[in-house]
Amino acid sequence: MRLGTSSPLRHDSPEEWAANQVKLGCGTVVFPVSCLEPEQKIIAYKEAAEKAGLTIAEVGIWRNALAADPEERKRNRDYCVEQLRLADYLGARCAVNVAGAFGPRWDGGYRENFAREAWDETVAMVREIIDRADVKRTYYTLEPMPWMVPTGPREYVRLLEDVGRDRFAVHMDIINMINSAERYFHPEEFVDECVEWLGGQIRSCHIKDVHLDGRYTLRLEECGPGDGEFPLRYYAERMSAVDPDMPVILEHLNTDEEYLRYLAYLKKELEGLCVEK
Repeated sequence: MRLGTSSPLRHDSPEEWAANQVKLGCGTVVFPVSCLEPEQKIIAYKEAAEKAGLTIAEVGIWRNALAADPEERKRNRDYCVEQLRLADYLGARCAVNVAGAFGPRWDGGYRENFAREAWDETVAMVREIIDRADVKRTYYTLEPMPWMVPTGPREYVRLLEDVGRDRFAVHMDIINMINSAERYFHPEEFVDECVEWLGGQIRSCHIKDVHLDGRYTLRLEECGPGDGEFPLRYYAERMSAVDPDMPVILEHLNTDEEYLRYLAYLKKELEGLCVEK
């Protein structure tokens, strides 16, 4: 596996950005430049990563492609298409988004997210983005979420089948799917289930942790690696067995200092598994 972070950390040039990642022991990166930025800037970061021997794990999207407002939906889908094309140009393993929400918060949980109409619109949306982008080297992926599809591996398999596009693959965020007591208390079994059902279709992974709050009712809180109870080494071992170059990306921290602290923890916890530059 190749460890990386979702943060570019403070830097003043593409070369410094890439050098910093290598110094930290990272073997992969999330591309820090979007399709909306100047072409020369995109090229400079691409070349810096290549020269440093860093793979590009993901191109992030993070827009609601199912937005209720037609103009917003069109803007967001256009952005999805261009980010997917950027990922193809970069040779990134995937472009990643969430399915989208049927409510005011772009990534929020709503009953409507689980209606039959929502499923059908999600399938049509993914097909549209992939067909319009017409990529050859990368994949469009949806990050699982606790309150929008896909919420688990079997649901992801059904989504892959219904979309029916060979450029649609899997993004693995195991913690986002820990949304029940059963999955929380049987984490190794759940990791095994994800590998069994999704296996070689996984293009990139996120890594963080989850903590069970003792107050009623069931309260599962995302937290930094080591601050929860999830068996992170077991997860990393299974992802590495799927693909020795699997990107495993640390995310959702607030400061550079937090990224450095939790990355150091992961390097120690995952010793012997990480492929460095």
